[in-house]
Amino acid sequence: MNDYTKVKFTVTPNEEAATDVLAALLAEIGFESFVAEEEGMSAYIPHALYNAESIAGTVASYPLPGFTITYNSEFIEGEDWNAEWEKNYFQPIVLGDDCVIHSTFHTNVPKAKYDILIDPKMAFGTGYHQTTCHMLRAILASDMKGKSVLDMGCGTALLAILARKHGAERVVAIDIDEFAFENAKENIVLNGTPDIEVRLGGTDALKESDCFDFVIANINRNILLADIRNYVRCMHAGSVLFISGFYTEDIEALAGEAAAHGLEFVNSAATDNWAMVKFVKRTE
Repeated sequence: MNDYTKVKFTVTPNEEAATDVLAALLAEIGFESFVAEEEGMSAYIPHALYNAESIAGTVASYPLPGFTITYNSEFIEGEDWNAEWEKNYFQPIVLGDDCVIHSTFHTNVPKAKYDILIDPKMAFGTGYHQTTCHMLRAILASDMKGKSVLDMGCGTALLAILARKHGAERVVAIDIDEFAFENAKENIVLNGTPDIEVRLGGTDALKESDCFDFVIANINRNILLADIRNYVRCMHAGSVLFISGFYTEDIEALAGEAAAHGLEFVNSAATDNWAMVKFVKRTE
């Protein structure tokens, strides 16, 4: 029986960077899937690997200061696993007639121009979060035919897959997390887009020869502030940068950093205080 234990973690304050670190630590002790929640995240581990002492030790040794973490656990029978995902977390996402995102266990999904299959080993990047939705719409609104695209912090590779299906000729997807790296490769094969190049790492995975027409980075404020300069190095005059994963109050700081490295602000969008910004590299 494919039984699991669900552990719901409450993280205070609930910040994406904090839950990312927690997920990485939990992956080291056998957790397979992670779902962002309003107050933190839920994590799933095969019941046979569940060890209360390991979880307590992981929480006790959490390295980031200023955060309080509490948790509770729940047993999930194997026969209910897919139902748990389908009912509570990952239902088909429909963006008009343009795109539908669903998993292999979904049936009767509507038809759309782009049909994308995502089987998330962790749910970050399934399309539900406001920032991911903004990025999906930005890709659909862009002419990517024959273009090159870089997806930084690719997660499930959802954005990279849509960019390729939307006409991009060359797509590179990069993630620093090995768990996401493996999941991205699986989803790329699942969608018949094996020519997407997946790299493990951060901006250190960028090559001197890299040059992209579009750079997509749905990460978080602090990483974006640190890495914008590195994105610019692999952009040419007229290249577009889409960034998301931060709050509207962070736009000013990010726009300032972008301007310092030759990027012009084009526009922004926001939902529930989550923002996305579009920049273009100035003509040299």
